[in-house]
Amino acid sequence: MTDVTFLIPVLALFTMLALLIWSMFGKYEAEKRLGSKDTKPSALAKDGDAHEKNAA
Repeated sequence: MTDVTFLIPVLALFTMLALLIWSMFGKYEAEKRLGSKDTKPSALAKDGDAHEKNAA
């Protein structure tokens, strides 16, 4: 029984650590895209082309 009481908190901590790293990487990628001059504006943006077909 003591193995389970030790294992569950350890798994929970590793899960939270993995989610933290994943979210930090996502934030980094989003900020990189926002700072890029090559990124086209969204079709929903004021300066975007509403009639353009997205390849993605």
